[in-house]
Amino acid sequence: MTTAVPSSSELTCDATINWVNNQNVVTKTVKCKSAVFELVRNEFRDLFFKATTKGLKLKLIVNNLTIHKNFVSEGKATINFQESKTIIYLSNAPVSNLMLFLKTLFVKMTSKKSSPKVPLKERLMSDKPNMLTDISPVNGKDMNRLKQALPNKATDTKKRKLPTENDQDTKKKCVASLMSQHTLTSEQKKVLDAVKEGHNIFFTGSAGTGKSYLLKVIINSIPPDVTFATASTGAAACLIGGITLHSFAGIGTGEASFQKCLELASRPHVLQNWKRCKYLIIDEVSMVKGNYFEKLEKVARALKNPDKPFGGVQLILSGDFLQLPPVSKDDANNRFCFQMETWDLCKLTCFQLKQVHRQNDPEFISILNSIRTGRITNDIADRLNLTRSQSIGGNGIQATRLCCYTNEANTINKTNLENLAGEAKDFEASDSDKGNSKILDEYTPVEKTISLKVGAQVMLVKNINVSKGLVNGARGVVTKFSSGLPVVKFLSMEYTVKQEKWIVRAAGGLMLTRIQLPLKLAWAFSIHKSQGLTLDCVEMNLSQVFEAGQAYVALSRAKSLDCLRVIDFDMRKIWANPDVLKFYKRLDQRCRDLESISEFIPLGRKK
Repeated sequence: MTTAVPSSSELTCDATINWVNNQNVVTKTVKCKSAVFELVRNEFRDLFFKATTKGLKLKLIVNNLTIHKNFVSEGKATINFQESKTIIYLSNAPVSNLMLFLKTLFVKMTSKKSSPKVPLKERLMSDKPNMLTDISPVNGKDMNRLKQALPNKATDTKKRKLPTENDQDTKKKCVASLMSQHTLTSEQKKVLDAVKEGHNIFFTGSAGTGKSYLLKVIINSIPPDVTFATASTGAAACLIGGITLHSFAGIGTGEASFQKCLELASRPHVLQNWKRCKYLIIDEVSMVKGNYFEKLEKVARALKNPDKPFGGVQLILSGDFLQLPPVSKDDANNRFCFQMETWDLCKLTCFQLKQVHRQNDPEFISILNSIRTGRITNDIADRLNLTRSQSIGGNGIQATRLCCYTNEANTINKTNLENLAGEAKDFEASDSDKGNSKILDEYTPVEKTISLKVGAQVMLVKNINVSKGLVNGARGVVTKFSSGLPVVKFLSMEYTVKQEKWIVRAAGGLMLTRIQLPLKLAWAFSIHKSQGLTLDCVEMNLSQVFEAGQAYVALSRAKSLDCLRVIDFDMRKIWANPDVLKFYKRLDQRCRDLESISEFIPLGRKK
């Protein structure tokens, strides 16, 4: 299967094109669906912006234009061609494609060579007046010319107007990121290809294989206006910038009758989302109850198309059924999604990610793979027991204790904070809508109020500076307060922690924000709350494990055996659900068969 790489000089999206007069009054408007925009050159090396859609062909010289990209993360941007008095509003564009297109436009426009002006007579006598060619990809020469074109703050005292935002540092970062697009492994690229080809997909893999990262790339590669990114839990939804599946579906717990669920989903604000939805992403689908998944499919058929699974919505499912199972009070009816008839009806193309990115140690990866499938040997038990006496942390930083129960973790954090000398300093979050603080509690990893003291063990819950080790999951200790902010000594460096912003898209399209310190108390965490984290200093007591996959989730949070301490290891607490093992055995065979077939016959676009 070949990988579909988005062209940096071409973009397909919706648009509104306005023509204005000298007073900037709109004189004509054209709305386009799925318009194709291209960056091209003529024989004289002039750069043009070409737009093609049904009933319209437009060619604009790229000169003296302004790009507004404040909403590029929502697939929207505006390009104002001042000389042509034309304004193009781009919308519903795949985010990654839009960013790449705009960056290429900026680089090519800013770094273009100054060439001799071609006389008008020569232009008129040209035998190729309408011949246009695609521009070449951004290369080293473009980047060198761009650096020269950008003003140097230290030497350039004259203010120079450039066609994007005024902040030169922002421009340089924008240019630097042009050459560092999302890098995917070959197995991740196959998943992305299948999505673009229109297949319903399910991709899985052990902890640390980049499932969340891949999901973010997929989200940025499809039209945002018709895409709903959801997850089974608020924490998982926060990681991918989505909402919970229950918020999107609008059918409550799904335990009511089908007719009642349909009535709930038919409420105007819920129905509007269902009608718009063309791509439904469900992360951590392994924690979605089978009965709920089945009810959801029936509702989708009733609301959209009764003749197609899920009403014709393209499904993008991700999760690991060998990790934590669905939470249910009624274990007798606690079935997995794959055990339902609906799962087979969806005709999912399945993929298994095998390359582990979180851990580098082959020995530790081998141990985790064995525990994931419930296979435990005396050698593995002995190796994990050896970690009991090793010293981890240092410089006042203690290991985070992973607990089987949330209440236990909360009690440990509360008690340790109270036992520290001095008065606690409270940090209150600034929420955009105080009436929706509970939603923000569910969707963001930070609390409404954080209490800290000098000596408090904390964890960073947002990537601040990856190259310096200030990443989600980094452990530290509060050493002092400076200008009202906590100074935290992390394993990598000391850093004054400032407030960060989280943006949450709630049900009905409501946008909520929370501004808070990106910290949590970290003497202890529950295993459930640790999913998705990479911890650089962690200990655990595995004698109280009570469900399949729980020990594996806890162990797989550690980056290596060197930063792990297992206090009490019980071999009897390592097991995998037999139904899940059978499912993965069948899945392995399906993936091998698909791999063999795709060597000769590409998947192709779904009919």
